[in-house]
Amino acid sequence: MFSHSKKFASIAGILLIAYIAIIGGTTSCVSPKSIVYFQGDSTRYYSQQVEESYVPKIQSRDILSIVVGSLNAEANEVFNTPNTISAPSTNYSVNAGGARLQPLGYLVDSDGNIEIPLIGKLKVAGLSTSVAADTIRHRLTDFLKEPSVVVRNLNFKISVLGEVKQPAVFVIPDEKITLPEVLSLAGDLTIYGNRSNVMVIREENGKREYARLDLTSREIFNSPFYYLHKNDVIYVEPVKARMLDTDSRIRTIPLIVTIVGGISTLGILILNLTR
Repeated sequence: MFSHSKKFASIAGILLIAYIAIIGGTTSCVSPKSIVYFQGDSTRYYSQQVEESYVPKIQSRDILSIVVGSLNAEANEVFNTPNTISAPSTNYSVNAGGARLQPLGYLVDSDGNIEIPLIGKLKVAGLSTSVAADTIRHRLTDFLKEPSVVVRNLNFKISVLGEVKQPAVFVIPDEKITLPEVLSLAGDLTIYGNRSNVMVIREENGKREYARLDLTSREIFNSPFYYLHKNDVIYVEPVKARMLDTDSRIRTIPLIVTIVGGISTLGILILNLTR
């Protein structure tokens, strides 16, 4: 009886080793060179001319936060009320209660105008937020004493999807962000993300552009897509090993189930024989 149990144990061991080999075989190795960012000159110090950063312009359908300050606090509220009223939205900032809320702000109409109390319609499309703030402040000097104006774009957003840890749409409050920064917000690429072929999709001035960037090279810093524009979409495609790995795992599931079932059956037989 002891020899029978020993034989069954040997068979179970062989099946277990086969199971481990199958699992190990479905895991692909990734070369370190394919996952290291910004490769280039190996010297300890390296300098590079910084490209001019992107300055976004206000466009139709933008939502602007306009905060007015002056020596008359009551008069300020006339202009600031649209920034303090919140409504349910699909925006990406979440309040303490868990509901997604967005300030109404000032909507730029199809003609590029906003409607401001006392001032009336004012064309802001094509202006930066700082120039728009100066324009509004100048117009308010007829109504307020020593006014100050701060303008922010509430829907400057970047979408990130694909092989990242936290795909999402990110609202950028300071209207300036680089590709590495937004990928950091998304939790970085997974080990299966193709760092040498990251796609940026951009729509501006009635044109859609596609760019493929190599994060493993320092040449990315010279790319016009290094500084991201409003409404850019970032897609990180999987490496080929990811697709092969997924496919092989799916194909080996029936075999794995069979092996596990066989081990379980042998275990029961061995237990019965050794009693």
